[in-house]
Amino acid sequence: MSNVTRLRHALPLNQDINTAVSSLDKAIADAVDAAKSSGLPQGLIVGLLHGHAHAQIHQVVSGGSAT
Repeated sequence: MSNVTRLRHALPLNQDINTAVSSLDKAIADAVDAAKSSGLPQGLIVGLLHGHAHAQIHQVVSGGSAT
């Protein structure tokens, strides 16, 4: 896990990271809003987000390629 950046050691974050985080946050919020508007049940939305979060955590911990 030597390629993992601990944000507390990188504070203050540079503008590129702040921009990327803001863009990611907006994209997630827009996707959730679109899913709700399409009638997807909230539990399904939460489950999908949880699954993606779990896959990303697995990728970081194992150093592998989770998709």
